[in-house]
Amino acid sequence: MSVATPSVRSLSGLVARPGTASTAVSAPVKIDVDRMNFYYGAKRALDGISIQIRANLVTAFIGPSGCGKSTFLRSLNRMNDIIPGTRVEGTVLIDGQDIYTPGVDVVELRRRVGMVFQKSNPFPKSIFENVAYGLRINNMARSKAELNDRVEESLRQAAIFDEVKDRLHESALALSGGQQQRLCIARALAIRPEILLMDEPASALDPIATQRIEELIYDLKKTYTIVIVTHNMQQAARVSDHTAFFWLGRLVEYDRTDRIFTAPAEKLTEDYVTGRCG
Repeated sequence: MSVATPSVRSLSGLVARPGTASTAVSAPVKIDVDRMNFYYGAKRALDGISIQIRANLVTAFIGPSGCGKSTFLRSLNRMNDIIPGTRVEGTVLIDGQDIYTPGVDVVELRRRVGMVFQKSNPFPKSIFENVAYGLRINNMARSKAELNDRVEESLRQAAIFDEVKDRLHESALALSGGQQQRLCIARALAIRPEILLMDEPASALDPIATQRIEELIYDLKKTYTIVIVTHNMQQAARVSDHTAFFWLGRLVEYDRTDRIFTAPAEKLTEDYVTGRCG
């Protein structure tokens, strides 16, 4: 699997893929956030975030450490709910449903909106059981044969099946770092989410493993809506269709990735992508 896509040179010397304007315009809005504020206790971490994320595209969140991008990512499947004292104002719609209204099934929400974390976190189980775990607890396989098929399908989607097919019942902890991360992606895909959130999924990996993850992201958007947080602007330029730039808890600019990296509308965005600040 390889990504051979034409690119354009940006202000900062990064290589950005050309914008897919027609695709972006025709793609339906999957996530619609309007004037969202997020608080840790009395501290406001996100201030008036409004953004529309379209289906089957890759959207990257960039910005310096502490700017709120990971907090915002986790708000999209209510992962922040487990932190005492947090609260949200505004609306966060997924397919038109406000995910913060009373009565929302948070377990079902997190099935629809999967998450891959910065550090790979395979369970201390076999490769097979890591992927089968979500299928078992959600009763999503009606037979052993269906379970086997779903596990293989997920491993293939995560581009790791050929590497592990002869040792499915060995410990997942014996895999390399890059393989563990792809296994965690397979585990997230097994329950067939609609949206995949990825928080710095390649930050701890070597360049070869990082390239595999990036190629995988590019391929997975055919089926999933992907939102990725990254500190690596080269990575954002390579894999994303749209990019959102965060600064001090605010969304400064959101546009097609090629525009963000070649002709940003905001001076602060230009300063950040060219390395003059941040």
